Amino acid sequence: MNDNKKAGNGITPAEVATVENMVEYQDSAVVSRTIVSKSAGTITLFAFDQGQALSEHSAPFDALVLVLDGLAEITISGKPFRVGQGQALLMPADEPHAVHARERFKMMLVMIKA
Repeated sequence: MNDNKKAGNGITPAEVATVENMVEYQDSAVVSRTIVSKSAGTITLFAFDQGQALSEHSAPFDALVLVLDGLAEITISGKPFRVGQGQALLMPADEPHAVHARERFKMMLVMIKA
């Protein structure tokens, strides 16, 4: 494998990757790993232990959440959404949002900057 061809921290073009296995759970923690970082956007994997959260914040760009494992509660502008394995939710730019792990869960966050 040629490390110069990697698009990020672990994704190699033209190779199949199991993204769920690229980030691991840690007790009482939220773990993140950016696997693609480009001027047009980023792709970051997260693993949340049960009960862990990201407090309410906003971002200047749309962000797509794809849950890879488990169950999350994502609140957008005060409205809660339960998002489970295989489900996706688009968080609009400049809208306050928060993420809470109802159980251990993993997600892929795709931030679209352009």
